[in-house]
Amino acid sequence: MIMKDIFKNYSSPFSWRYGSEEMRQIFSEENKYKLWRKIWVELARAQNKEGLVGKEELEDLEKNQNNINIERIWEIEKETRHDVVAAIKEFGEIAKIGGGKIHLGATSMDINDNTETVRMYEALDIIENQLIKLIKTFGEKINKYADFVCMGYTHLQPAEPTTLGYRFAFYAQDLLMDLELLRFVKKNLKSKGLKGAVGTSASYVSLLNLEKAQQMEKEVLEGLGGLEAYEITNQTSPRKIEVWLGNLLSSIAQSLYKFAFDLRIMQSPQFGQWQEPFSKSQVGSSAMPFKKNPIKAEQICSLSRLTVSLSRVLWDNASHMLLERTLDDSANRRIVIPEMFLAIDEMLTSADNIVAGLMINDKQVTKNLETYWPFSASEGIIIEAVKKGADRQRIHEVLREISTEAELKPMVELFLKSQEINKYLSSEEIKKLLDAKNHIGNAKEKALELVSKINKI
Repeated sequence: MIMKDIFKNYSSPFSWRYGSEEMRQIFSEENKYKLWRKIWVELARAQNKEGLVGKEELEDLEKNQNNINIERIWEIEKETRHDVVAAIKEFGEIAKIGGGKIHLGATSMDINDNTETVRMYEALDIIENQLIKLIKTFGEKINKYADFVCMGYTHLQPAEPTTLGYRFAFYAQDLLMDLELLRFVKKNLKSKGLKGAVGTSASYVSLLNLEKAQQMEKEVLEGLGGLEAYEITNQTSPRKIEVWLGNLLSSIAQSLYKFAFDLRIMQSPQFGQWQEPFSKSQVGSSAMPFKKNPIKAEQICSLSRLTVSLSRVLWDNASHMLLERTLDDSANRRIVIPEMFLAIDEMLTSADNIVAGLMINDKQVTKNLETYWPFSASEGIIIEAVKKGADRQRIHEVLREISTEAELKPMVELFLKSQEINKYLSSEEIKKLLDAKNHIGNAKEKALELVSKINKI
C-alpha cells in the first residue's frame, strides 16, 4: 500500500522540517521521473534521426512525456523489483504507439546516473547562491566592525586584542575557500552519458556505429542542458566525483560548525558578547522561561556532524564499486546525497539569518577587553622597560605581583602607581602601552582587504 498520510508513517525530517522547498523539489520522486522521461524522449529523438524510432512513435512519446502516474510505477515495481523497468512499463502503458521503443540500447544507469548529475548540478546552484549570500552578509559585518577592538582568546583564555571585524573575516575566509572548492567540483561534475552496461557503449555501437553512437550521446546530453560526459565509465559514472561532492559539503559544514560553535561560546553568560536573533514570541525553555538558548547555532552544529558522517558513505561507495558495478551504493545514495544537500541548505539559510541579525553587546565586549587586556599588556611593559635599562627578571616579578594584587584593585591603577615601573616608563608611556588599539597590528587593514575581495564576487 502506498503511503498517503505522512502523519501516520515515518517521514524524514528533511521531508518537511529541514531544507527548502526548492531543494526538496529537486530531489523529489516527481522530478526524478520527469527527468527519466526527458532522457527517454531525448534518446528517442536522437534515434529518430537515425531511423530507429519512427515519427509517429516519437510524437507519441513527446505527447505523453509529462503524463506520469507515480502510483502506477510503484505498483509495477512491487512485481518487477526494478524501479527503472517499472517506469518503462508505466510509460509504455500510456504511450501505446511509441512505448515499444522506450529505452532502446540503454541500461538503467544511463537513465539514473544522468538524472542524478542534473539534480546535483541544480542543487549545487542553490548552494552556491546561498554561500555567496552568506559571505556577503559576513562582509557587511566585517566592514562595520573592522576596527572595533575586542579581546582575543586562545585555549578559551584571554590572549591579545583583535577586532570583531577581523574575527568575522576568519569565518568569511573559510567560506570563500568553500566557494572556490564548490566551483571546482561543478566544473568537474560530468555525467555518465550513454555508455551501456559496462561503459563501452557496445549496445549503441551495435544499433548504429561508433561515430553515430557518439553523436547520439552528444545530442541527448545537449537536450539535458549541455551536460558533458566522462570519457571513461563503467556501468555508472565514476563515483569518485561523489567523494569530491561529499568533501565539498562536509567542508561547508565544518566552516559553519566553527562559526556556530564560537557563537555558542560568545553567547554564554561568562562571555555575553554575542547573541543569535531571538524573536518576540520565541520560547527558550519549557521549564525556564528566562532562557534564550542559541538553538539555531546548536542546530547548525548538529546537522554539520550529520553531514560529515554521511560524506564517509560516499567514500565507501566509490571504494566498493567492484569491477564494473555492484549495488553497494544504490540504496544509500537515495538517502545520503539528498540529505547532505538538504542539511547544507538548512544550515546556510540559518547561518545567514544569524549573521544578519546577530546582536552584539558592545558594552560587554568592551568590559571584557578592559578586564583582561591589561594582563596581556604586561609583556609590552616588560619589553619597553628593559629597553630603557630595567632588569628583565625584576620587572617580571613586579608585574607578577601586580597581577596577583589586581584581583582586588584595577590593574591599570597598579601599573601607574608602581615605583619600579615608573623608574623607566612615564605615565603617558604606560597609558599608551595599555591602549588596546595600539596592539591590534594590521587586523583592521586585513579585514577590509577581505571585504574588497568579497565585493568582487
